[in-house]
Amino acid sequence: MSLAHVKHWVFDMDGTLTVAVHDFAAIRVALDIAPADDILTHLAALPAAEAAAKHAWLLEHERELALGSVAATGAVELVRDLAARGCRLGILTRNAQELAHITLKAIGLADCFAVEDVLGRDDAPPKPDPGGLLKLAQAWEVAPAEMVMVGDYRFDLDCGRAAGAQTVLVNVPENPWPELADWHAKDCAALRQMI
Repeated sequence: MSLAHVKHWVFDMDGTLTVAVHDFAAIRVALDIAPADDILTHLAALPAAEAAAKHAWLLEHERELALGSVAATGAVELVRDLAARGCRLGILTRNAQELAHITLKAIGLADCFAVEDVLGRDDAPPKPDPGGLLKLAQAWEVAPAEMVMVGDYRFDLDCGRAAGAQTVLVNVPENPWPELADWHAKDCAALRQMI
């Protein structure tokens, strides 16, 4: 299937539709998390009180980043083009849902996504788990194979593969995961040319 025929698109948020600004190394230092550990997995394993305090810090830190979000190259045009074609559009992010909505508003794309089609880390298991993508497929009443997952990191591609969706890697100059990405585009402007 070519990308031109895909009518169900799911996007990662940070680093995909926006310019990546998260300094994950600094976040790990602030939250006393080992450099090699996944932040959300680490927080999930903590005692409830400690986890709550660290999640609260993370939410406020990410809120500041969301308010200052800048659209990635070609992202606004790509999403608006897909919306104009009548495509169903979703967001699957490891960020909080409320911050995803703030980010979409900041980059001028809030009107392109139905509120219920924006899933954050509290709405589904965080990527690479395919749960969020499968939840959207069920809500949209389509087979995962009819969807495409667009992201800038391995977790996005792993999620898409595990769900049975097609995958697109964007905003990474070279493709370090050719076995996981069905398509690779240097940015969203290049991806738009592919559809």
